[in-house]
Amino acid sequence: MSMLSVENLNVWFGRGHDRVNAVQGASFAVDKGESFGLVGESGSGKSTILKAITGLAPTWDGKITVDGQELTQGRVKSFYKTVQMVFQDPYASLHPRHSVDGVLGETLHLHGFRDIDARVVKLLDDVGLGQKFRFRYPHQLSGGQRQRVAIARALAAEPRILLLDEPTSALDVSVQAEILNLLTDLRAEHGLTYVMVSHDLAVVGHMCGRLAVMKDSRIVEVMDVDSLRARRAEHPYSQELLRNSVGA
Repeated sequence: MSMLSVENLNVWFGRGHDRVNAVQGASFAVDKGESFGLVGESGSGKSTILKAITGLAPTWDGKITVDGQELTQGRVKSFYKTVQMVFQDPYASLHPRHSVDGVLGETLHLHGFRDIDARVVKLLDDVGLGQKFRFRYPHQLSGGQRQRVAIARALAAEPRILLLDEPTSALDVSVQAEILNLLTDLRAEHGLTYVMVSHDLAVVGHMCGRLAVMKDSRIVEVMDVDSLRARRAEHPYSQELLRNSVGA
């Protein structure tokens, strides 16, 4: 059984003449422990799929199944103990007036954990920061450090699925590899399942075993990473992406 399954997903915004079809007929499945990529140009619908899964895009139809449970339009609290999301901009996703301890402690409290102090320390160790960052504020952290805090916050609920929305695109090139390596290590250590959105084929090739290529709100091709590296794409748009990519 797949850990995550998306079947004939349609997502739209607005009504009538103002309706915009952001995702049309998307289908894919992700096995437990797999890392799956969604690639394509800006506006193709990649991030909207993640938002539909988490409930941030409320107008959708089709079928989304998480660990054997089909999702309804709303999201129950237990859903967020299974699925968490890491956003593109680590500064925008953290409250500027909350310390790292406050961010992680509040998240742990919301998910019903009691041994909060010990868990905060463990989370900071897991993402390679340590206790010295516990009482710092977002403006006192570098971009890479802020993203590590955002990842720690996502891990606080002990989820089985992480949705990664361009998790390194807002970071300096020198820091991107560190965060990608951290995510790789965390997936192995915690048995996590990833769905990663990226416009960078090299990143997806490094992180993912399979990927779906999106264009104009539709998935045009699903391929494995061996086909990506061998540049064996079938759809013309996928072939164009490969021609324009460096290091994929």
